[in-house]
Amino acid sequence: QVQLVESGGGLVQPGGSMRLSCEYSSSISSTVDMGWYRQAPGKQREFVGGIENGVKIYGKAVKGRFIVSRDSAKNMLILEMNNLIPEDTAAYYCNVLKAMKIDWGQGTQVTVST
Repeated sequence: QVQLVESGGGLVQPGGSMRLSCEYSSSISSTVDMGWYRQAPGKQREFVGGIENGVKIYGKAVKGRFIVSRDSAKNMLILEMNNLIPEDTAAYYCNVLKAMKIDWGQGTQVTVST
């Protein structure tokens, strides 16, 4: 069964903001750390941001621009994206931070363009 469902993507102008949501299965314990990843066509998947042991961490490409948060009671992981640039264009996915990943969801596409 599907355990990860991303939503909130779409077309946004450079300099704009967007909020992504990840609804995850209640079978994923609140003690399991989670985060966001992204992948553009022809490129490797890269880490965007997550929360590990209560500490927020970010990839260098988005540091200072994105904010990750989690609402464990609602089984929801959030990504607030600000000051977007064309290089942020990619499919965004959520998953656990540990090395052994859960089956990836469909992702949500973010396109930053004029």
